[in-house]
Amino acid sequence: MALAVMLLKGASFHSGCCRHRVLLSLFGPLLSNSKLYSSYRRPGAEPEKKLSWQDVDFSFKKVFDHLKTQLSLLKKETQDYLRGPGGRPVSQRLLEQTKVLWQFRSQEDLNQWVISSDVEIGGKSKVYMTLGRNNQTALLYGTLNTEVPRDGETKYSGYCSMRCRPAVGSFNRKKYYDWSNFNTLYLRVRGDGRTWMVNIYTDPYFSHQKDDLYSYFMFTRGGPYWEDIKIPFSKFFFSSRGRVQDNQHPVWLDKASFLTLGFTIGDKIDGPFQLEIDFIGLLNDRAHKEEFAYELYDKNTPV
Repeated sequence: MALAVMLLKGASFHSGCCRHRVLLSLFGPLLSNSKLYSSYRRPGAEPEKKLSWQDVDFSFKKVFDHLKTQLSLLKKETQDYLRGPGGRPVSQRLLEQTKVLWQFRSQEDLNQWVISSDVEIGGKSKVYMTLGRNNQTALLYGTLNTEVPRDGETKYSGYCSMRCRPAVGSFNRKKYYDWSNFNTLYLRVRGDGRTWMVNIYTDPYFSHQKDDLYSYFMFTRGGPYWEDIKIPFSKFFFSSRGRVQDNQHPVWLDKASFLTLGFTIGDKIDGPFQLEIDFIGLLNDRAHKEEFAYELYDKNTPV
């Protein structure tokens, strides 16, 4: 028990290394309700006389259960890798024209997504997500409020969004989406006539790239009828921290660097909104030949 705590403490001092992630993935769920690191202590207060490792609730049963689960996931991932890309034969992958990424048929499907709004910065917008009629769709609804919080710092407000959770493999490893076989994002939605923004979040190499994303508009027509929306990846433009960048480049589909996909509404129109989603998938449109829709230029052109 004391050895596990020493390992976790020692790993915390080497934040640049990935060893602490492995240790936390193994021992993290087992050490809940415990203090492994020194907490904040007010000046003048006496330090705690009780050692931190004495509060650890260590259970060997949790160790073996968690390890067994992670090893079974690793076994399945290894079998899928040996079978072929995405767990399918290579011939099947090469001939694949469409692929459904997400569909909403149960509460487990909804749990793969996270909703958020400007409440996080003090705003008053509200957003909810539930299963639609007959549990066959996802219904995202709420109220948009552009009133700016009176905190003296925030200048803009009024947004709501939904975003899929990052895929996680065995031992809490990151998993990436490989969309190199497709060139179009394919959705079947039913909206209320408002405009949404489709966002693709990537895994940054450096910390200053954490706000980089690729975006494009999704226009809904409203009414009782479903709408099939096809957005080529060549239309997505690059932005960072809400600002469109001068140096544009296409989405790197072959880098397998996708982490999450999201939808955001922020059209500066107060009032209720609603978006119903049947499925989200990919399409290989042979008729689409465009590589990139925006101008590419060298900012440092030699004279």
